[in-house]
Amino acid sequence: MTRFELRARRRGFKVIAGVDEAGRGSLAGPVVAAAVVFPADYTNLDIRDSKQLSAAKRERLYEVVKQDALDVGIGVVEPAVIDSKNVLRASLMAMKEAVASISLPVDYLLVDGNYPLQTVIPQETIIKGDNRSLSIAAASIIAKVSRDRIMEMYHRQYPQYNFIKNKGYGTLEHREAVRKHGFCKIHRRTFKCVREYADPQTRIPFPEGDEA
Repeated sequence: MTRFELRARRRGFKVIAGVDEAGRGSLAGPVVAAAVVFPADYTNLDIRDSKQLSAAKRERLYEVVKQDALDVGIGVVEPAVIDSKNVLRASLMAMKEAVASISLPVDYLLVDGNYPLQTVIPQETIIKGDNRSLSIAAASIIAKVSRDRIMEMYHRQYPQYNFIKNKGYGTLEHREAVRKHGFCKIHRRTFKCVREYADPQTRIPFPEGDEA
C-alpha cells in the first residue's frame, strides 16, 4: 500500500498527498473530498479503502488518521454546484479544494481514479487507488466519515428521507421517500431518480453530454 508513496519519494518529492472523494453516486447531499499527507515511511495495516470497513472501524481510523497525518484537508461541493457543473466536475473541484486546504507545501499528489486535477502540482492518477495507496485509502476514510456526519445532520432537518441510514444514496427506501415526498433542497435534481419529481419550471438542465 505504500509503493506509490515510496516511488514518489525516490523521485525526490517530500510532501505527498493522497486524494479521494465520497458521495459521487449519491442522490442527495454534497460531494466531499479529502487530502492526506503522512510522515515519510508511515505504515498502518488497518488503513484501507473505506468501502471495505465497517462504520465503527471507519470512525476509529478517522481519528487515527487525524492524529498520525502531518496534515488533512477537506473539500465540500454542494448539490447546487453538482447540478450546474455535473458530478464529475464537482468531484474534481472538491478534491482540488481539499488539496488547497493543506497548509504544508504539497509537491506531489496521488489522486484516486483516472482524472487529473487542474493544478500545477505534479500528480499521478491511480485507478482503484483507495485499494493501492495508503494515503489515498486514508483520504477515502476521512472523506467518507466527514460526509456521513454531514448527512446525519441533514437527517435531523429532513427525517422523512432517513439520511442517517442511507446517507443520500439511492436505496429502495430512499427512492420511495422521494416518490412520496418529492425532493428537498439537498437532492441533486439532475439525477434521474430525483428529476422525475422536479417542477419543469425550476428543473436545472444537464450540462451538455453529462447526464447522470
